[in-house]
Amino acid sequence: MATWLDEFSIYLDVERNMSPHTCRAYLSDINAFISFLIPEEGDIDVDQAITAVDKLCFRRWMAELVKECKKITVARKLASLRCFFLYLTRQGYLSSNPTETISSPRYEHYLPTTLDIDDIYHLLDHQIEKTPKHLRDRAIFELIYSSGLRVSELVGLNVGDLQVGQQVVRVLGKGGKTRIVPVGSKALARVVDYLEYHRCYEPEDPLFVNRSSGRLSPRTVQRNLKQQLLQAGLPASITPHSLRHSFATHLLGGGADLRAIQEMLGHSSLSSTQKYTHVSVEQVMGVYDKAHPRSRKKDK
Repeated sequence: MATWLDEFSIYLDVERNMSPHTCRAYLSDINAFISFLIPEEGDIDVDQAITAVDKLCFRRWMAELVKECKKITVARKLASLRCFFLYLTRQGYLSSNPTETISSPRYEHYLPTTLDIDDIYHLLDHQIEKTPKHLRDRAIFELIYSSGLRVSELVGLNVGDLQVGQQVVRVLGKGGKTRIVPVGSKALARVVDYLEYHRCYEPEDPLFVNRSSGRLSPRTVQRNLKQQLLQAGLPASITPHSLRHSFATHLLGGGADLRAIQEMLGHSSLSSTQKYTHVSVEQVMGVYDKAHPRSRKKDK
């Protein structure tokens, strides 16, 4: 007999069309909460334990989490449970939703990490060996920065998704949504150079592959970027997602429309894109403080 958690898993996959990674994260959060409800020595039915959950139970759980986790992590876990209990309420398994009046903990909003334009040029123009691996990695970093791709989107690309003549790439984003994103001439040239060495021209083939001709993993992309950063003398803390952030920040700084950036990034909400305005304002203020005669501090 399927449990409520089994049914919820199918709901996330089929009805919400969430990615496998997101589904695993939701279920992991819920299973951790169930472990909190039912100690190892406890002999209680899971569905019964969930039925007995109230606001006080949630507050005790959050108080325990705050001791070990950042507030932003607690908020993310609470969002998973909100989704689960809302589902149970709509299905009629629960008479009321115990998460309705639970507030998320307030947390600091961190600005995305970016590279400035000079560092981007240094990274992407840094001299490399002309081997298939190095050509592939250079094409990867150029494409992430050129089109603002998530690393999961990049490793999911097939050869047929890159339309060289139109200078665009077809991207399968979160929630199974497809978008068309422009690709710059530099990135196109790098990808074409890589393809000439690799010679994978079937449209269904993975665009970026490992030595076994299998699809690359996000972890491999992260590891190879770190190696390239070290060789270029740049901070190894930069991630593929930092290149995506840099893409958005530099477009905004160059006068691009926020709505257009939202479309290219694949954000469902404009509020997700608006964080880049804070980065740009911070950069503008830095320039202002250095350049404006009435802003500069007087020499002592």
